[in-house]
Amino acid sequence: MTARIAFIGGGNMASSLIGGLIANGAKAGDITASDPNVEQQQKLQQQFSVNVTGDNGQAINQSDVIVLAVKPQLMAVVCQAIADLGINLSSKLFVSIAAGISVQRLKGLLGEQVAVVRTMPNTPALVGRGMTGLYAPSDVSAEQIAAAEQLMQAVGETCWVKQEDDINHIIAAAGSAPAYFFMFMEAMQQHAEQLGFSPEQARTLVQQSALGSAELVAANPDLDLATLRANVTSKGGTTAEAVRIFEEQGLRKVVANAMNAAVERGREMESLF
Repeated sequence: MTARIAFIGGGNMASSLIGGLIANGAKAGDITASDPNVEQQQKLQQQFSVNVTGDNGQAINQSDVIVLAVKPQLMAVVCQAIADLGINLSSKLFVSIAAGISVQRLKGLLGEQVAVVRTMPNTPALVGRGMTGLYAPSDVSAEQIAAAEQLMQAVGETCWVKQEDDINHIIAAAGSAPAYFFMFMEAMQQHAEQLGFSPEQARTLVQQSALGSAELVAANPDLDLATLRANVTSKGGTTAEAVRIFEEQGLRKVVANAMNAAVERGREMESLF
Protein backbone atom coordinates (compact mmCIF):
# COMPACT_ATOMS: atom_id res chain seq x y z
CA MET A 1 0.00 0.00 0.00
CA THR A 2 1.49 3.35 -1.07
CA ALA A 3 -0.97 5.58 0.79
CA ARG A 4 0.16 7.28 3.98
CA ILE A 5 -1.98 5.96 6.82
CA ALA A 6 -2.85 7.45 10.21
CA PHE A 7 -4.40 5.49 13.06
CA ILE A 8 -6.44 7.55 15.49
CA GLY A 9 -6.23 5.28 18.50
CA GLY A 10 -3.43 2.80 19.02
CA GLY A 11 -5.15 -0.15 20.71
CA ASN A 12 -5.23 -3.83 19.86
CA MET A 13 -7.04 -3.58 16.54
CA ALA A 14 -4.87 -0.71 15.36
CA SER A 15 -1.80 -2.68 16.40
CA SER A 16 -2.94 -5.74 14.47
CA LEU A 17 -3.63 -3.66 11.34
CA ILE A 18 -0.25 -1.97 11.58
CA GLY A 19 1.47 -5.33 11.96
CA GLY A 20 -0.45 -6.76 9.02
CA LEU A 21 0.33 -3.79 6.80
CA ILE A 22 4.04 -4.00 7.51
CA ALA A 23 4.04 -7.77 7.00
CA ASN A 24 2.45 -7.12 3.59
CA GLY A 25 5.12 -4.64 2.51
CA ALA A 26 3.96 -1.27 3.80
CA LYS A 27 6.73 1.09 4.88
CA ALA A 28 6.78 1.93 8.58
CA GLY A 29 7.58 5.52 7.67
CA ASP A 30 4.23 5.81 5.86
CA ILE A 31 2.28 4.90 9.01
CA THR A 32 1.49 7.19 11.94
CA ALA A 33 -0.25 6.12 15.13
CA SER A 34 -1.83 8.77 17.32
CA ASP A 35 -2.71 7.86 20.87
CA PRO A 36 -2.96 9.96 24.07
CA ASN A 37 -1.16 7.26 26.05
CA VAL A 38 2.60 7.82 25.81
CA GLU A 39 3.34 4.25 26.85
CA GLN A 40 1.19 2.96 24.01
CA GLN A 41 2.97 5.27 21.58
CA GLN A 42 6.33 3.91 22.72
CA LYS A 43 5.10 0.33 22.45
CA LEU A 44 3.99 0.83 18.83
CA GLN A 45 7.15 2.67 17.90
CA GLN A 46 9.37 -0.01 19.40
CA GLN A 47 7.39 -2.88 17.90
CA PHE A 48 6.84 -1.53 14.39
CA SER A 49 9.12 1.53 14.00
CA VAL A 50 6.13 3.61 12.89
CA ASN A 51 5.70 7.32 13.54
CA VAL A 52 3.87 8.03 16.79
CA THR A 53 2.24 11.12 18.23
CA GLY A 54 -0.36 12.31 20.67
CA ASP A 55 -1.53 14.96 18.22
CA ASN A 56 -4.37 13.79 15.97
CA GLY A 57 -4.00 16.85 13.76
CA GLN A 58 -0.37 16.07 13.04
CA ALA A 59 -1.22 12.47 12.17
CA ILE A 60 -4.06 13.48 9.87
CA ASN A 61 -2.14 16.27 8.14
CA GLN A 62 0.55 13.89 6.92
CA SER A 63 -1.76 11.05 5.86
CA ASP A 64 -4.12 10.08 3.04
CA VAL A 65 -6.09 7.37 4.87
CA ILE A 66 -7.23 7.88 8.45
CA VAL A 67 -8.34 4.84 10.43
CA LEU A 68 -10.73 5.73 13.24
CA ALA A 69 -9.76 3.10 15.81
CA VAL A 70 -11.34 4.49 18.96
CA LYS A 71 -14.16 3.05 21.03
CA PRO A 72 -17.71 3.88 19.83
CA GLN A 73 -18.48 5.93 22.93
CA LEU A 74 -15.48 8.16 22.22
CA MET A 75 -16.06 8.57 18.49
CA ALA A 76 -18.23 11.70 18.64
CA VAL A 77 -15.76 13.59 20.83
CA VAL A 78 -12.77 12.51 18.73
CA CYS A 79 -14.41 13.31 15.39
CA GLN A 80 -15.72 16.66 16.54
CA ALA A 81 -12.24 17.58 17.73
CA ILE A 82 -10.85 16.59 14.33
CA ALA A 83 -13.44 18.74 12.55
CA ASP A 84 -12.61 21.68 14.83
CA LEU A 85 -8.94 21.56 13.74
CA GLY A 86 -9.90 23.23 10.47
CA ILE A 87 -7.91 20.79 8.33
CA ASN A 88 -9.08 20.30 4.73
CA LEU A 89 -10.35 16.72 4.85
CA SER A 90 -11.91 16.58 1.38
CA SER A 91 -9.06 14.57 -0.18
CA LYS A 92 -8.72 12.11 2.69
CA LEU A 93 -10.39 8.76 3.31
CA PHE A 94 -11.69 7.94 6.76
CA VAL A 95 -12.06 4.25 7.63
CA SER A 96 -14.11 3.49 10.73
CA ILE A 97 -13.71 0.18 12.55
CA ALA A 98 -16.27 1.04 15.26
CA ALA A 99 -19.54 -0.83 15.67
CA GLY A 100 -22.82 1.06 15.82
CA ILE A 101 -21.79 4.31 14.16
CA SER A 102 -23.29 5.02 10.75
CA VAL A 103 -21.64 6.74 7.82
CA GLN A 104 -24.25 9.52 8.10
CA ARG A 105 -23.28 10.08 11.74
CA LEU A 106 -19.57 10.20 10.91
CA LYS A 107 -20.18 12.65 8.07
CA GLY A 108 -22.27 14.77 10.39
CA LEU A 109 -19.32 14.98 12.75
CA LEU A 110 -16.48 15.32 10.23
CA GLY A 111 -18.20 17.15 7.37
CA GLU A 112 -20.45 16.06 4.53
CA GLN A 113 -17.59 16.31 2.03
CA VAL A 114 -15.54 13.65 3.84
CA ALA A 115 -15.20 10.20 2.25
CA VAL A 116 -16.01 7.47 4.78
CA VAL A 117 -15.81 3.69 4.57
CA ARG A 118 -17.41 1.80 7.42
CA THR A 119 -15.89 -1.54 8.37
CA MET A 120 -16.61 -4.30 10.86
CA PRO A 121 -13.55 -6.46 11.62
CA ASN A 122 -13.47 -9.25 14.18
CA THR A 123 -10.91 -10.16 16.80
CA PRO A 124 -9.12 -12.94 14.85
CA ALA A 125 -7.61 -9.98 12.96
CA LEU A 126 -5.25 -9.88 15.93
CA VAL A 127 -3.63 -13.07 14.58
CA GLY A 128 -4.05 -12.28 10.88
CA ARG A 129 -7.19 -14.43 10.51
CA GLY A 130 -9.79 -11.69 10.55
CA MET A 131 -13.06 -11.40 8.67
CA THR A 132 -14.07 -7.84 7.88
CA GLY A 133 -17.24 -6.48 6.37
CA LEU A 134 -17.03 -3.15 4.53
CA TYR A 135 -19.54 -0.60 3.25
CA ALA A 136 -18.85 2.46 1.11
CA PRO A 137 -21.43 5.07 0.04
CA SER A 138 -21.52 6.23 -3.58
CA ASP A 139 -19.25 9.24 -3.02
CA VAL A 140 -16.25 7.05 -2.20
CA SER A 141 -13.97 6.64 -5.22
CA ALA A 142 -12.82 3.34 -6.68
CA GLU A 143 -9.28 4.20 -5.61
CA GLN A 144 -10.42 4.81 -2.04
CA ILE A 145 -12.40 1.56 -2.02
CA ALA A 146 -9.28 -0.30 -3.14
CA ALA A 147 -7.25 1.37 -0.38
CA ALA A 148 -9.79 0.36 2.28
CA GLU A 149 -9.88 -3.20 1.01
CA GLN A 150 -6.10 -3.47 0.94
CA LEU A 151 -5.99 -2.13 4.48
CA MET A 152 -8.37 -4.71 5.89
CA GLN A 153 -6.99 -7.58 3.82
CA ALA A 154 -3.73 -7.07 5.70
CA VAL A 155 -5.35 -8.95 8.60
CA GLY A 156 -7.61 -11.45 6.84
CA GLU A 157 -10.51 -11.76 4.42
CA THR A 158 -13.01 -9.07 3.38
CA CYS A 159 -16.66 -8.95 2.34
CA TRP A 160 -18.26 -5.83 0.85
CA VAL A 161 -21.95 -5.13 1.39
CA LYS A 162 -24.15 -2.96 -0.82
CA GLN A 163 -26.47 -1.62 1.87
CA GLU A 164 -25.17 -0.13 5.11
CA ASP A 165 -27.69 -2.04 7.21
CA ASP A 166 -25.99 -5.23 6.02
CA ILE A 167 -23.04 -4.29 8.24
CA ASN A 168 -25.30 -5.45 11.08
CA HIS A 169 -25.60 -8.80 9.30
CA ILE A 170 -21.79 -8.91 9.13
CA ILE A 171 -21.73 -8.31 12.88
CA ALA A 172 -24.04 -11.28 13.43
CA ALA A 173 -22.21 -13.63 11.06
CA ALA A 174 -18.61 -12.60 11.70
CA GLY A 175 -18.04 -9.66 14.04
CA SER A 176 -19.63 -11.36 17.05
CA ALA A 177 -19.01 -14.91 15.82
CA PRO A 178 -15.72 -15.57 17.65
CA ALA A 179 -17.66 -15.32 20.93
CA TYR A 180 -20.10 -17.97 19.70
CA PHE A 181 -17.28 -20.38 18.94
CA PHE A 182 -15.52 -19.58 22.19
CA MET A 183 -18.72 -20.26 24.14
CA PHE A 184 -19.25 -23.60 22.39
CA MET A 185 -15.61 -24.52 23.03
CA GLU A 186 -15.94 -23.41 26.65
CA ALA A 187 -18.97 -25.68 27.14
CA MET A 188 -17.09 -28.59 25.58
CA GLN A 189 -14.04 -28.00 27.75
CA GLN A 190 -16.13 -27.81 30.90
CA HIS A 191 -17.81 -31.12 30.18
CA ALA A 192 -14.54 -32.75 29.14
CA GLU A 193 -13.25 -31.84 32.59
CA GLN A 194 -16.34 -33.43 34.13
CA LEU A 195 -15.47 -36.56 32.14
CA GLY A 196 -12.15 -36.69 33.98
CA PHE A 197 -9.66 -34.74 31.89
CA SER A 198 -7.47 -32.06 33.42
CA PRO A 199 -8.19 -28.44 32.40
CA GLU A 200 -5.04 -28.49 30.24
CA GLN A 201 -6.00 -31.76 28.55
CA ALA A 202 -9.59 -30.64 28.02
CA ARG A 203 -8.50 -27.37 26.45
CA THR A 204 -6.05 -29.11 24.13
CA LEU A 205 -8.70 -31.63 23.04
CA VAL A 206 -11.21 -28.90 22.24
CA GLN A 207 -8.77 -26.34 20.87
CA GLN A 208 -7.07 -28.73 18.46
CA SER A 209 -10.38 -30.17 17.29
CA ALA A 210 -11.70 -26.68 16.55
CA LEU A 211 -8.50 -25.66 14.79
CA GLY A 212 -8.40 -28.83 12.71
CA SER A 213 -12.06 -28.52 11.78
CA ALA A 214 -11.58 -24.93 10.58
CA GLU A 215 -8.53 -25.99 8.58
CA LEU A 216 -10.56 -28.80 6.95
CA VAL A 217 -13.24 -26.28 5.95
CA ALA A 218 -10.61 -23.97 4.43
CA ALA A 219 -8.88 -26.85 2.66
CA ASN A 220 -12.13 -28.04 1.02
CA PRO A 221 -13.82 -24.97 -0.50
CA ASP A 222 -15.83 -27.10 -2.92
CA LEU A 223 -17.52 -29.05 -0.11
CA ASP A 224 -20.40 -27.43 1.73
CA LEU A 225 -20.49 -27.59 5.50
CA ALA A 226 -23.33 -30.11 5.53
CA THR A 227 -21.22 -32.52 3.48
CA LEU A 228 -18.21 -32.07 5.75
CA ARG A 229 -20.44 -32.80 8.72
CA ALA A 230 -21.90 -35.88 7.05
CA ASN A 231 -18.41 -37.14 6.26
CA VAL A 232 -17.67 -37.55 9.97
CA THR A 233 -21.16 -38.73 10.96
CA SER A 234 -21.37 -42.48 10.44
CA LYS A 235 -24.90 -43.83 10.54
CA GLY A 236 -25.67 -45.24 13.96
CA GLY A 237 -22.35 -44.10 15.39
CA THR A 238 -21.32 -41.88 18.26
CA THR A 239 -21.20 -38.67 16.22
CA ALA A 240 -24.66 -39.35 14.79
CA GLU A 241 -26.01 -39.67 18.30
CA ALA A 242 -24.46 -36.38 19.40
CA VAL A 243 -25.76 -34.62 16.28
CA ARG A 244 -29.23 -36.05 16.95
CA ILE A 245 -29.26 -34.36 20.34
CA PHE A 246 -28.18 -31.03 18.83
CA GLU A 247 -31.00 -31.26 16.27
CA GLU A 248 -33.67 -32.39 18.75
CA GLN A 249 -32.79 -29.64 21.21
CA GLY A 250 -32.92 -26.91 18.59
CA LEU A 251 -29.32 -25.88 18.04
CA ARG A 252 -30.09 -24.32 14.65
CA LYS A 253 -32.95 -22.24 16.08
CA VAL A 254 -30.81 -21.10 19.01
CA VAL A 255 -28.07 -19.99 16.59
CA ALA A 256 -30.57 -18.14 14.37
CA ASN A 257 -32.16 -16.41 17.36
CA ALA A 258 -28.77 -15.34 18.70
CA MET A 259 -27.66 -13.96 15.34
CA ASN A 260 -30.95 -12.08 14.90
CA ALA A 261 -30.49 -10.58 18.36
CA ALA A 262 -27.01 -9.37 17.36
CA VAL A 263 -28.49 -7.73 14.23
CA GLU A 264 -31.15 -5.92 16.26
CA ARG A 265 -28.64 -4.75 18.84
CA GLY A 266 -26.41 -3.41 16.07
CA ARG A 267 -29.33 -1.34 14.79
CA GLU A 268 -30.11 -0.09 18.29
CA MET A 269 -26.52 0.98 18.83
CA GLU A 270 -26.70 3.27 15.80
CA SER A 271 -29.08 5.47 17.79
CA LEU A 272 -26.80 5.62 20.85
CA PHE A 273 -23.67 7.23 19.45
